[in-house]
Order: sequence, then structure tokens, then C-alpha cells
Amino acid sequence: MQQSRLSGPMRELGQFYRMGADVAIGVVRTRFQLQEFLEQSWMIARVSIVPTVLVAVPFTVLVSFTLNILLREIGAADLSGAGAALGAVTQVGPVVTVLIVAGAGATAICADLGSRTIREEIDAMEVLGIDPVTRLVIPRVAASTVVALLLNGLVCMIGIAGGFVFSVFLQGVNPGAFADGVTLLTGLPEVAISAVKATLFGAVAGLVACYRGLTVRGGPKGVGEAVNETVVYSFMALFVINTIVTAVGIRLTAG
Repeated sequence: MQQSRLSGPMRELGQFYRMGADVAIGVVRTRFQLQEFLEQSWMIARVSIVPTVLVAVPFTVLVSFTLNILLREIGAADLSGAGAALGAVTQVGPVVTVLIVAGAGATAICADLGSRTIREEIDAMEVLGIDPVTRLVIPRVAASTVVALLLNGLVCMIGIAGGFVFSVFLQGVNPGAFADGVTLLTGLPEVAISAVKATLFGAVAGLVACYRGLTVRGGPKGVGEAVNETVVYSFMALFVINTIVTAVGIRLTAG
């Protein structure tokens, strides 16, 4: 009984990895659908840009406020720029990217593919000899990856700029000291690690959304359930990736 219960999730996981392998191979061996990629990139950016700004600002305020209180207590308020930059680049940017890509972009992809699946458009494509992975999945995964990378850069800029405004104008930090401290702890390795995180976040969220969209069962109700599962699965996977990449990055930069 226990083995039969485990066989379902393991089978689903295996099929997910298989689709991921097909996407990786298809990117190299098949013709890239540029038009579909551009359309999906615009769609994901359109549904993500406003939530990104709305989420990034309070995250920035929270991090800056808490950090500046701590720095004031230890007499190191001039290091607020270093803390704001480090927090924005290494954590706030990737975490906000996780929330937006999984909560807005991936759900839109899943709903689109799920509705096509229940209308049997995917089956019709396969009958006509069109590979859904090549035609639909690869452009969406690529679009999710690129948009996540761009969103991460946007959040990092908002984080540093918001930290400057909040620290200087509301908490009385010296603006010159803030600017001097920005590059004290944050350099090219930290920016590269942040970019790697965002790239992996976008790719995994896109894969999860496409897989759940193409495996929808049960009509419109199944599409709604698949969208909800996409958010949950994406959050689970992406926070694990964040932890692993952060640990590996700290190990590499420390060495």
C-alpha cells in the first residue's frame, strides 16, 4: 500500500525531470521559436512588473529599517550602505523574484497551457506532428528565465535606491558614507551569484508551470488546481535553490 502511494509522486517527478531534459536538449537541437519567446516574455513582464515594484519597496524598507537600527546600536551607522547593497543584491532581489515569478508569471503560463490542454489543442498538435515541448514549452521557459533575470536587476536597483532614500532622509544617515559603503561588501561575485539565482528561479518556475499546464486533468476545475499547485511547487523548489546557491556562493567567495 505504501509503495503504491509513493509510486504516483515518484512517477510525476520522473516525468518532470524528463520534460526538463527534453527542454535542455531541445534548446540545442531544435529551431528556437523566437516569435513565441518574445510574446511570452512580454506577457510575463506585463503581469510581473507592477507586483515587482509593489513588493520590492516594502521589502527594502523593512531590511533598511531593521539593519539601520542594529547599526546605530553598535555605532556603525555609516555602514548602512554596505548592508543595504548586500541585502538587496544577495537576498531581497532573488526572494522578490521568487515571489513574483512563481506567483504571477508561472501561474499565467500554467493557466494558458492548462486551458489549451483541456480544449485538446495539445493533442491536436501531437496528431499534426508538432512537438509541444519545442513549440510551447521551450519559449516559455526561456522567457521566464530572461524575465526573472531582468526582474532581479530591477529589484536590486530599487533596493539600493530605496535604502538610500530611507536611510538618508528618514534615519539621518550621511549620504556620502552610504554611497561609499555600497561596494564595501558587494562586488562582482555577489552580483554574479544573484544573477545565477534569478536564472535558476526563472527556469524552474517555467518548467513547473509548463509541466502542470500540460498534465491538467478534470476540466476547468483541474486548471484552477494546477495553477494553485504551480505556486506551491515553485515556492518549494525555489527556496531550496536559494538556500543551496547561497551556501555554495558563500563557500566560493570565502575561498
